[in-house]
Parts: sequence; C-alpha cells; structure tokens
Amino acid sequence: MSPLRSWPALAVACFLALVVAVVVTALLALILRLIGRRREWPALLIRRSRLPFRLFLLVVVLWIAVTVTLPPDTTAAWRSGIHHTFLILTIATGTWFAAALVIFVEDLGLARYRLDVPDNRYARRVRTQVLILRRLTVVAAVVIGLGAILLTFPALQAAGASLLASAGIIGIIAGVAAQSSLANLFAGIQLAFSDAIRIDDVVVVEQQWGTIEEITLTYVVVHIWDDRRLVLPSTYFTTKPFENWTRQHSELLGSVEFDLDWRVSTGGMRAELNRILAGTDLWDHRTGILQVTDAVGGFVRVRVLVTAKDAPTLFDLRCLIRERLIDWMQRYSPASLPRQRVELVEKPEAQERPLRARSEDEGRLFSGTPEGEQRAQQFTDAIPVIRSTDGEPVAVDPDDIPDSARAPKENR
Repeated sequence: MSPLRSWPALAVACFLALVVAVVVTALLALILRLIGRRREWPALLIRRSRLPFRLFLLVVVLWIAVTVTLPPDTTAAWRSGIHHTFLILTIATGTWFAAALVIFVEDLGLARYRLDVPDNRYARRVRTQVLILRRLTVVAAVVIGLGAILLTFPALQAAGASLLASAGIIGIIAGVAAQSSLANLFAGIQLAFSDAIRIDDVVVVEQQWGTIEEITLTYVVVHIWDDRRLVLPSTYFTTKPFENWTRQHSELLGSVEFDLDWRVSTGGMRAELNRILAGTDLWDHRTGILQVTDAVGGFVRVRVLVTAKDAPTLFDLRCLIRERLIDWMQRYSPASLPRQRVELVEKPEAQERPLRARSEDEGRLFSGTPEGEQRAQQFTDAIPVIRSTDGEPVAVDPDDIPDSARAPKENR
C-alpha cells in the first residue's frame, strides 16, 4: 500500500487542507483590505462573501485531500458515499457563494443611489427594483442548487423522464391550488417594475398614513406614523385605490386653516407668516401664502398654504405655523379670536300701542270679526234707550220696560 494512501496520510492531508484554506482566506482578506484603503467595494465584498467563500474553499480542499489519500482498502460503498457527500457539500456551498457574489454586485449598484437627498424618486425606484431582483436571485439560486443536488442521485436521474412528462399536469394542479399565492407573486413583480410604489414612498392605505418599508414578492410592509407596521398582500396595490404622495416627487403642498372673527387683521397675519417662514429651515421657499377662503356663518376662514421638501418636514412646518400664529393672535391681535355674538333688541313704544289696543279688543265680547260686530249691533238696537228732556240718557229698570218696547225673542 502506498504511504500516501494510508490513514495517517489522510489525517495529515486533512490538517494541511485546513491550513491551506485558512492561509488562502487570510491572504485574500489582506489584499482586499489593502485595496479597501482607496476603494469602498472590498469591505462590502468581505462582508457579503467571507463566510460562504471560506466554507466553499474548505470543502474543495478537503475533497481533494480525501481523494488523494483515501486508503485503497476502503469499500466501494464507503468511497462512493464519501465522494457523493463532498459533491453535495460543494454544490450547496458553491450556490451560496455564487448568490453572495450576485448580491454584492447588486449592492454596488444600490450604493450609487442615495435616499438621503431631497429629490430621490429615481433612487427609490432603482432600490425597489433591485430588492425584488435580489429576492428572485436568491430563490433562483436555491432552486438551481436543490435541483443540482437531487440530480446527483441515480434514482432521480432515472425518474427524470417521467417527471418531465408529468410536469404539465403537476403545474396545472399546483397553479389551481396556489392561485392566491401566485397572484401575489406576480403582483409583487408588477409592483417592482410598474413604478406604482417604491421603497420609502409616502402612502395612505386603509385610512392610515405611512411609508413603504419593504416590498417582497408576496406582501408589502407599510411603516405607519405611530411605528406600527401594516402588512398588506401585493394584490392590494394592484386591485384597490390608494394615495401615493411621492409618486412624481417628494415635495408636498399643505394647508393650515383658522376660523376667526370678522375683526381679524389679515395683513398682520400675512406679515407674521412671512416672518415665521423666513426664520425656519423647514420651508423650501416654493409656496407660502395666506388667503381668506370663506366668510359665512359668523366666522372668517383663513387658509395658509406652504410647501416642504417631504411629508415629515411638511407636517412639522404646519404644526410650527399653527402654533406661532395662535401665539401671535393671543399676544397682539386678541380681536381675531373667534366669538359667538347674541344681540338683544328692545322694541319702541309706538310699536307696543297697537298690541295693547289689540289685547283690549280681544277682551270684548263682540269684536274682532264682521259677524261679531253684526251681533253686537242687533243686541244694542234691541235695548230701548230713554232720554231725558235735556237729551241725556237715563237708567231704566228692565222690569219697567213695556212689552211693546222689548225686542223680539229672536233678536235677543
């Protein structure tokens, strides 16, 4: 038996393989760090591919050492099993290393587009598409790696023809069973390349204001303003309407409204607004106006229109303007504060006399209507009035009135 093909030689070869792997890894890391003093990409490459590269290199050198020094008295089954195991490990670690390199290339592309600039619409679009491509890359690498591993088994190689023949039927069954999942999958790809939403977009969904935090192949995560996360399926953004405040650009226009008294000084408020805008960095100097938009119902509605570079800055600017203008009105223009007025009016005496005469007439028996006046005339005409020699009426006892002078019964 050759001394190179013995168990002690196998142990020494495995140890030397570990040393070689460590030395090669250290040398490559040193070279990349030297390059990294002038460039930024070596640090990113080390962070992404250090672990998969080390495992891949270790598996390869160990496989070579075992192949060279494995004793010949090893049974065929053990020899075949060892080689098959190393083959599977090589495919797995190689797939991991290849996926890490692809992700590194994608990160190089993302590094060119920054999100911390005012006009970052194109950068957010590229980042969204690259992140979706990254997920597709990882899924494709896993599928290819698993397929390569499965094809190393002879039994699966023999059954490959029948599997391909039944792939159509299996695909139809899987499509019907996973209809909802496939719809979300294609919706996620559509969102990535249709530019409907992007990472860091400001949206309003389900009456909630937030930003797009993550877009996957099946769902979208919305970071709501109070630090909650709203997870929605990808089909939501392709089948239902929603608001996207940063679809074309991140600059926004906002309003601040006041219901004030009619004595408000709009000129003074406008001057104070100009002082507020001139003293803050939240305003982007595009729009800053004050208008009276309504004057009904006892109030004057004053509206302030301002612009800012993005939605969070606009919210802070609106709060600042509202606070400063309220403080200005309380200090220098208290007449502007809203009031409710009630007017008490006392009617003149000339308007009370007809009411008094009308109340006295309503107290009489035969008054108010023509029929009442007619009845009063018939009643007074039926009573004889006896006058004295000087023409003055005198009182007469009703019993002393003769029957001929009494009024008929129907006239009483």
